Amino acid sequence: MKESKSLYWKLSAYFFFFFFIWSSSYSLFSIWLGQEIKLSGVETGIIFSANAIFALCMQPLYGYISDKIGLKKNILFFISILLVFVGPFYIYVYGPLLQYNVILGAIVGGLYLGTAFLAGIGAIESYIEKIGRKYGFEYGKSRMWGSLGWAAATFFAGQLFNINPNINFWIASISAVILVAIIMSVKVEITNHEMERADSVTLKDVGRLFLLKDFWFLMMYVIGVSCIYSVYDQQFPVYYSSLFPNEAMGNQVFGYLNSFQVFLEAGMMFLAPFVVNKLGAKNSLILAGFLMAFRIIGSGLVGGPIGISSMKLIHALELPIMLIAIFKYLAANFDTRLSSVLYLVGFQFASQVGASILSPIAGKLYDSIGFRQTYLIMGVTVLCFTILSIFTLLNSKKNKNTNQNVDGLEKVV
Repeated sequence: MKESKSLYWKLSAYFFFFFFIWSSSYSLFSIWLGQEIKLSGVETGIIFSANAIFALCMQPLYGYISDKIGLKKNILFFISILLVFVGPFYIYVYGPLLQYNVILGAIVGGLYLGTAFLAGIGAIESYIEKIGRKYGFEYGKSRMWGSLGWAAATFFAGQLFNINPNINFWIASISAVILVAIIMSVKVEITNHEMERADSVTLKDVGRLFLLKDFWFLMMYVIGVSCIYSVYDQQFPVYYSSLFPNEAMGNQVFGYLNSFQVFLEAGMMFLAPFVVNKLGAKNSLILAGFLMAFRIIGSGLVGGPIGISSMKLIHALELPIMLIAIFKYLAANFDTRLSSVLYLVGFQFASQVGASILSPIAGKLYDSIGFRQTYLIMGVTVLCFTILSIFTLLNSKKNKNTNQNVDGLEKVV
């Protein structure tokens, strides 16, 4: 019990500082690209697409290695060391490269950001979810601290950006030193049975996932719902700041809004396990999809800072429900030996595939028809995929408390 509590607090602190670092360096990323680096909407879309491509290259690798090494913390330690260099990378490498050549900068930046953040978060989440299952604490209650870390950073990010964007980058690097200290202090007991289960994972097992129609139906949901909401978020700060008399005021208010939203998200992350346990994993995923569709369509219909702010805050309801539901859906319907691969490929990888395709398209639409019309197109697309998923996702309640094979893969509930 004491060991469980200690691990909960250490891994919650890890979540807090990882998201604090990510928010400090990335929450105003699109504003930094537009206002500091002077990139167009299309060029910004290319940057996000490159980030997504490198992330999707790393996600299957992270997933397979994570399942193969089981509860060892090697990947988290590697990510923590990478993040120590985030400040110097942005200031002395990434920014100058983008100004010199957008494509070259996109490739170098995509490699670093994709490995450290966009794929790294999936590896971190799947690892801590495994530890939670072993030591008996809810993943959502630990992940809540990540939301608080993001909120704490974004509260000041807008103000600091207006003074000098580099301040945020240096704060991120300093915080990463704390992250390294935290992961070094984490000690997890690994039994012989757990080591044998991890060693038994093979590439053939991973390949067999792609023969399951239910796995493809899940990825269809992720691409049509989760992926589009992430594309929506990419250049939202640019649109939001344009609604104010000047960009500096818009940046500052967006920082406050984003911080408030993530504080709400943290509270919902604490409550989301109760909601998901009550509704079931499938119904919770459908609910999250409808909330996303409402938010994105609403962003295209409302006008002014107050209306768009209210739409943005709905994110605090949908994201926690989706994150908790996706882990429970995977655990209920697929082989738990492959939990990292399932999450990093079935959820994170599929999201990045969609984002790499849709980001440049969204950037072009923003430049040609405007943000509001583009949001309407996105929102209707999410709504259609959510409705379709009512008929394609598995209702795990039917298989509750049973052990069976799901198209040849071990079923563990």
